[in-house]
Amino acid sequence: MAGRIEARLKELGIALPAGSTPIANYVSYVTMDNTVFVSGQIPRWPDGKPAYLGKLGGAISVEDGKKAARLCGISLIGHAKAACGGNLDRVKRVVKLGGFVSSTADFVDHPSVVNGASDLMVEVFGEAGRHARFAVGVADLPANVCVEVDGIFEIA
Repeated sequence: MAGRIEARLKELGIALPAGSTPIANYVSYVTMDNTVFVSGQIPRWPDGKPAYLGKLGGAISVEDGKKAARLCGISLIGHAKAACGGNLDRVKRVVKLGGFVSSTADFVDHPSVVNGASDLMVEVFGEAGRHARFAVGVADLPANVCVEVDGIFEIA
């Protein structure tokens, strides 16, 4: 039986992807007591290929950067679901997101880009989706994607 969060995802038209396999020597998430740490997620198209390649302030607009961050957020939720044994209603709170934005040296709107993931968390989890966060610019990211987001979740 689908829970409250699954119903909300359906209402929003969001299908969670199957968890991606790490490309290096790490795991997708670690659970410690009632905290889930999800590794950084890059934006991916439904076929699994990296999405939104390039830099903010260059080939990627702020609006596309937000869409990319939203895709990262969807992946984060997918991994949180796996950590919760398939029951997203166990998520008590989104604690923190960390956003890395690949950008040109003169780009300064990193927070707006990472809002794509932050806004999603509030859309899906309501008040429990409000979280602490950072958004920083970096020179490059894996596969030339424009954003990567990691997350910390409190679960029951």
